[in-house]
Amino acid sequence: MKVLLLAGGFGTRMAEYTESIPKPMVTIAGKPILWHIMQRYAKFGYNEFIIALGYKADVIKEYFVNYSILNSDFMVDLANGQIETFQNNSVDWKITLVDTGQETMTGGRVKRLKNYINDETCLLTYGDGISDIDISKLVNFHKQHGKMVTVTGVHPTARFGEIKIENEQVVSFKEKPQTASGWINGGFFVIEPEFFDLIENDQTILEHEPLEYAAKKGQLMAYCHDGFWQCMDTKRERDQLEVLWNTGNAPWKL
Repeated sequence: MKVLLLAGGFGTRMAEYTESIPKPMVTIAGKPILWHIMQRYAKFGYNEFIIALGYKADVIKEYFVNYSILNSDFMVDLANGQIETFQNNSVDWKITLVDTGQETMTGGRVKRLKNYINDETCLLTYGDGISDIDISKLVNFHKQHGKMVTVTGVHPTARFGEIKIENEQVVSFKEKPQTASGWINGGFFVIEPEFFDLIENDQTILEHEPLEYAAKKGQLMAYCHDGFWQCMDTKRERDQLEVLWNTGNAPWKL
């Protein structure tokens, strides 16, 4: 099962960093938050990733092209250009990098990845939210209910998209209302291939028509996660995540 990652937004609320790098490349303990998210999936055996790029796509491409060098000690022989690594911190990840357009909306980015999933169930999340979610339990939940989409409901530290849940089924999906039930869209989706057909074009926002329609048709289920979840939307939130890591209290670390 492949993991789709949305990593193409402008990240305007983190301008301190995103004038030079895309938000998923902002680091926590020296590693991009994108890496932390991927590491979480990989620990549960999901190590095939498809990353939807947009803003400053070249930064993410260069990071993964040079991943082995960036994460190893090495010697360069300038006479012949050969490189010898002394420690290899490589990982067994397969990563497909897809430029989905700088102005494309979240739904459009997902739609552009359709040809890379071979008509199979896949995982989907944002490139700026970290959690201690058990991915295996999420997938099992999705398989058991048999519906088109699973969204992970989390308790917010701020108000984002609210999901109304009845008997584990999402009956309403609204982006940025006043929170009523205490659950918000935390990302960490599981989607069936037919969900791509609900996305019209590059201007479709994932959190609007596609998910709203799935909820209306009874095809959107909620996996309720009571544990840790944090979206890195501001420098303050980034710094809080850094403190958690440096003090040995990072719940997402396995």
